[in-house]
Amino acid sequence: MAIYTCKLGASDGNVVFRDIEADEPSALRNSLEDQGFFVFEVKKKPLQFLFEKGLKRRRIDNRSLLTLNQEMLVLIKAGMPIMQVLDAILERHEAGKLNEILLQVREDVKGGAALSAALDKHGQAFPQLYIASIRAGERTGDLLRTIRRYIQYLKRVDDIRKKVIAALFYPSILIVFAFIAITLLLLYVVPTFSQVYADSGSQLPAPTLMLIGFTAFLRHFAPLGVLLAIGSVYAYRTWVATESGRYTVDRFKLTIPLAGDVFTKYSVAGFTRTLATVLGSGIPIIESLRMCIGTLNNRYMEKRLFETVRFIEEGGRLSTALERINIMPPLALRMLGVGEATGALEDMLVDISDYLEEELEERMRVLTTAIEPAIMLVVGVVIGIIIVAMYLPIFKIAGTVG
Repeated sequence: MAIYTCKLGASDGNVVFRDIEADEPSALRNSLEDQGFFVFEVKKKPLQFLFEKGLKRRRIDNRSLLTLNQEMLVLIKAGMPIMQVLDAILERHEAGKLNEILLQVREDVKGGAALSAALDKHGQAFPQLYIASIRAGERTGDLLRTIRRYIQYLKRVDDIRKKVIAALFYPSILIVFAFIAITLLLLYVVPTFSQVYADSGSQLPAPTLMLIGFTAFLRHFAPLGVLLAIGSVYAYRTWVATESGRYTVDRFKLTIPLAGDVFTKYSVAGFTRTLATVLGSGIPIIESLRMCIGTLNNRYMEKRLFETVRFIEEGGRLSTALERINIMPPLALRMLGVGEATGALEDMLVDISDYLEEELEERMRVLTTAIEPAIMLVVGVVIGIIIVAMYLPIFKIAGTVG
């Protein structure tokens, strides 16, 4: 997502400026107009990567947001008005970023603002999806149900994220330790043997000479290699921060054998669960789709999904639109079509998300099961070649003596 500076006319006649994350300026403009603002200007901020880092530092993390909503749910369920709810939460919270924001939210609510409007003033700290859900709950008069649904959404999203991280953790550890072991062999063990062989003055076999030459090259150019690696990483991150770079990388990720299917399922599972949550809060389908596009976290898929929004605006069905852009498995599309036909779209989206998450877990299990022995095999072969190359002269001497 990019960050845009918005010049807005509020309903009270004041002109306000806000920095808001969005995928496209047109979608952001439409969303702001739906919220009752008159949009004077939407301008993209320069030096996006600096602002993105700043926004991440100011954003409330999912764990804090989950705790806040769980407390709100219990207090509202007990029949407390929103002012008393905020007071009770502030009494329990320690000083910090969230506490400072809640104090300002409380003052705005005390002044007569709706909770969603008070939260919207801190749009850089709270997800726009959360603010929109609270606004929808106020609009329908069922804030309790909205908060409960958002809590379920946060828990499920966090659960699938933890499972993906856990699946990748062990292979990552193997790769790191394998790299360290091979580096130590090449930079410290091989040079020791090289010095012994040089002192002996014996004729060395070709594999040993090649390994010693490669090691000498590494030791000589290691500082330059590190600098080149750092420069390459910086250049890559700078390129990926651009719209075209991110689009190219995200599109390439989906074409990687085996892994591309994992990326697709992960993105679509998060999107369908988010869409179900937003629709369940009473937000219309077009606005819900615009809000949920960012949850794909893939520029290529997001651009394709904007085509879906336009198609539905023209009167098309969601299942037909998603089939046209080909980002969802056939079975999921059939389930979606059944949900539309029976009027149970929200429930079917949840079922689709559950199905895709189960498929994702199974695929991750297969990949990690295959990756672990593959890593061990490659590391074993590399270390074996190094050891054999370094011991060949000893074997040769032993054969000569025999």
